[in-house]
Amino acid sequence: MTEVRTLPQRTFHTPRERLFTEGPQSLRDDELLAVLMQSGGRGLSVHELAQRVLASCNGIYGLLDVTAEELMEVRGIGLAKALQITAAIELGRRVIRKPAQKKFQISSASDAAGYVMDRMRHLKKEQFVTLHLDTKHCVIGDEIVSVGSLDSSIVHPREIFKSAVKRSASAILCVHNHPSGDPSPSPEDIAVTKRLCEAGKLLGIDVIDHIVIGDNRYISLQAQGYM
Repeated sequence: MTEVRTLPQRTFHTPRERLFTEGPQSLRDDELLAVLMQSGGRGLSVHELAQRVLASCNGIYGLLDVTAEELMEVRGIGLAKALQITAAIELGRRVIRKPAQKKFQISSASDAAGYVMDRMRHLKKEQFVTLHLDTKHCVIGDEIVSVGSLDSSIVHPREIFKSAVKRSASAILCVHNHPSGDPSPSPEDIAVTKRLCEAGKLLGIDVIDHIVIGDNRYISLQAQGYM
């Protein structure tokens, strides 16, 4: 009688193997990043390099607004790996804000905050975003106007309304985040809002609100009586 031999069952240990057998949800943040980068550099294993990158960004949410240049300051990260990481983050952003089959309609400040909350609440730098709306206040596009502290010289009406005119927007809604997590509007926030409202009246494009995003909180300047 021929003896039937069974091969020992293989145990999968590496992140790549567990990604294949158990799915991406089974991996830690550093393990997912290690799979993305594929290899280490300058005497570091890919796992050690992934941990260095996350430490330099203060965790996974720091990757949301990190630049390729900032990533390249981490020992072991060259241009190719920096571009891999920033491209993956941008892909994630686009998946989150994928257009629905039906256009997203803004009928309240809560709608506007919900539209941007997940992608803006964890940003470490201020971003000023403009939502372009049609006559029914459905979103027809959005644009990052500036990155950095809000200032009237940076958030210029010319730049904001130029793209709104190109898209034939009937109205716009402005949004920016406070990295501190506190959405209370600053005097500069209020001044910029009033300036944009005045410019919108001249151009015939309504500025329907300015939403300040905090950590899962928001404030509407329109509801606060500043518009």
